[in-house]
Amino acid sequence: MRKIGIRELKNALSAYVRRAEAGERLLVTDRGRVVAALGPPGAVGAPDAQSPYDALIASGGIRPASESGPLIHGMRTLRLPRGTAARLIDEDRGE
Repeated sequence: MRKIGIRELKNALSAYVRRAEAGERLLVTDRGRVVAALGPPGAVGAPDAQSPYDALIASGGIRPASESGPLIHGMRTLRLPRGTAARLIDEDRGE
C-alpha cells in the first residue's frame, strides 16, 4: 500500500482519485503519520467491513458474550441511605 503526503495528494488529487477508482488503496500521511486512507468504494469504510469487535473475536483475542441483553438484568436494586457511597469512599481513602 503506497503512502502519500497531504501536499503531494493535494497537488495531484485527480490522478490519485483515478488510481483509487482503479482499485489502488493509498494511505495519506501528515508529517509521516497516517491520517486517512483513499481507496475504491467498498474498500474504505465499507458497511460490510469487519468491525473491530468482530476482528477481535476472529483473532481469538476475545470471546463473544454468552448471553445477550442488559448486563444488570435480574439484579436486585439496592436502597442505601443518602451519603453512604461518599462515606464508604472516604473510609476506603482513610479520610
